[in-house]
Amino acid sequence: MTPGAARRARPFRQEGATTGSLVVEGVTKDFAGLRALDNVSLQLDQGEIVGLIGPNGSGKTTLINVVSGLLPPTAGRVIVGGSVVTGRPAHAVARAGIARTFQSVRLFKGLTVRENVEVAAGAAGANRADTRRRADELLAEFDLGRWEGVLAGALPYGLERSLEMARAIATGASFLLLDEPAAGLDESEGDTLLARLAGIPAARGCGILVIDHDMRLIMRLCRRLHVLAHGQTIAEGTPDEIRGNPAVVEAYLGSVGAA
Repeated sequence: MTPGAARRARPFRQEGATTGSLVVEGVTKDFAGLRALDNVSLQLDQGEIVGLIGPNGSGKTTLINVVSGLLPPTAGRVIVGGSVVTGRPAHAVARAGIARTFQSVRLFKGLTVRENVEVAAGAAGANRADTRRRADELLAEFDLGRWEGVLAGALPYGLERSLEMARAIATGASFLLLDEPAAGLDESEGDTLLARLAGIPAARGCGILVIDHDMRLIMRLCRRLHVLAHGQTIAEGTPDEIRGNPAVVEAYLGSVGAA
């Protein structure tokens, strides 16, 4: 997203969406004797970007699945703008102001690019005029305008990623949970993604929690990082603090060469 686009963008707000903070309190998740998350707590404020990092199997995606309502926690709770959403179905959590993307892109492949964005906006309660406006703005911001009539299933991979993020923003959510948005992108595409993500909180007034193994992107994008290993929080802090944390270097950064 260009600086000009960021200035022109107007925050979207879905009906029922809350503002303030997304708070995860003491979340534990067990699967048939396996503890995938163990008493994890974090907070994401609107207007900030927080990175959620850690080795494979550390519980990152499980945490996003719990926060977004796809999985119920074994213990703990999730609070959005002061309202507890723990135990609500995923569509109710979305209505409360949370949108997410997935490791594997999940688009409506039989719909056009424009229809994907408009369906997301309409499902969040926008009227017909607003769905068109949101689609116009987001297709421009994500450089998808010339693809708007193309079926989503025919897009190149990098554009699929862009469309999934545009669709999430179209919901007017207060908080975006992005699960490996840079997966499969080359360095140039990653730099474009970085610029777009960096401008979203100011342009849209939302907070972003982002999982990614691209430490080049994460360290430049996020002002704060939360690190998981074996389902537990092992560190929180600024990128510089995390780079120098011996526990994080041993558990993760040493293995990806990001220290």
